[in-house]
Amino acid sequence: MSEMIYEINGKINELVWGPYMIFLLLGVGIFLSARLGFLQFRKFGYIIKNTIGKAFKSTEGDGSISSGKAALTSIAAVVGTGNVAGVATAVALGGPGAVFWMWVSALFGMATKFSEVTLGIHYREKKGNGEFSGGAMYYISKGLKSKILGGFFAVMVIVAYFVVGAIVDTNSMCHSIEAQFGIPPLATGIVFSILAGAVILGGISRISNVCQFLTPFMCGLYVAAGLGIIILNIQQVPSAFAEIVRSAFTPAGATGGFAGTTFMVMLTKGMARGMFSNEAGLGSSPIIHASAKVSHPVEQGIWGATEVFVDTIIVATITGLAIVISGEWKSGLDGAALTMKSFETALPGTIGSYIVMFSIVLFGFSCLISANYYCEKAAEYLFGEKSVMPLRILWCIFIVIGSVGGLGFVWDLADTCNGLMAVPNLIALVALSPVVVKLTREYFAQIKEEKNNGNS
Repeated sequence: MSEMIYEINGKINELVWGPYMIFLLLGVGIFLSARLGFLQFRKFGYIIKNTIGKAFKSTEGDGSISSGKAALTSIAAVVGTGNVAGVATAVALGGPGAVFWMWVSALFGMATKFSEVTLGIHYREKKGNGEFSGGAMYYISKGLKSKILGGFFAVMVIVAYFVVGAIVDTNSMCHSIEAQFGIPPLATGIVFSILAGAVILGGISRISNVCQFLTPFMCGLYVAAGLGIIILNIQQVPSAFAEIVRSAFTPAGATGGFAGTTFMVMLTKGMARGMFSNEAGLGSSPIIHASAKVSHPVEQGIWGATEVFVDTIIVATITGLAIVISGEWKSGLDGAALTMKSFETALPGTIGSYIVMFSIVLFGFSCLISANYYCEKAAEYLFGEKSVMPLRILWCIFIVIGSVGGLGFVWDLADTCNGLMAVPNLIALVALSPVVVKLTREYFAQIKEEKNNGNS
């Protein structure tokens, strides 16, 4: 029975992550970038200044939580174990060149995520309890006038994030702790289930409060360790970058414990892990962003571009560089074990493996509590508010199940779910791109007018 499930998932995975899906994912990113005048590059300084530069400032407008809290919660959801274990899996299967294709997907994905969040705010709905609900299911059903596609997307959110969040993140956390301390995964899975339950029962307010603290701390710790690796191995950094770029077009052959790869495997693994890591194209992040207090959709949309930059260009690159610099990508290791070994090799003593293990726990736990909110809002869209509490209970049960799952099949299943989830969202992004362009022009015209009035 299990072999049949693996085979079915493998066939679907090949379909949704074949050449057509790569073309659709990258093509939509390029299309939106062009429609927006390559906003992510042209307005990069403005974007960073008005997102990271104002992350902890209060904002005004309709919404349940501040713009910064919504963004930090969303970043907590995307900066997860995919940045540690997922990047390692991509390099283990596709070689160093997979990192290059992560960069490509991220640079164009910045425009994709910007568009998603902007549409999410524009089409969000205010519920009877005063909270806002949004996400791709809303702009698909209201913008495209397709309740069928909106419903399909909501179903895929629930399935995908029960796999990606409750199973994948828990799996990575528990197995990294087992590798470091020998604690049985089931035991840590039960502990994480209890801790996550205590947070998610408080709703978006409690989740955002926890993520507002966790996000800067966990990203700062991991990036600091990565910078340590770069400084201590500064002479190897140029050759590491050269290897990543060279391998992107001439895939690495078999060497050491690395079995070798083909261009298509490297490309698809890089794109798949890049998308899994930053979620650009999935349509999930707007679910959290819809709660933000903002006066204009683009005001929150620029946070979408920042998320992708932080997640992939900074955090995921740290992982990729550490693996390439250490040379451990040839060892035959995979997932979190490969990243832990790479950090341990590149940093003095055993401190590297402990930092990775601690980061995986922080990344994974932040995903556990924020990804659950995705599922809650999708269930609420499909079945109403009465479905939220049963879903929270089921979520905690799946955390325990995820602690004892196998890594290889779990990652493959996560890729399959992400691919199926992306299709209706990417269709909606292309169809609703005129709305994004209109809102963007309107917003920056307002900014220009306010600046001119201020100087007059």
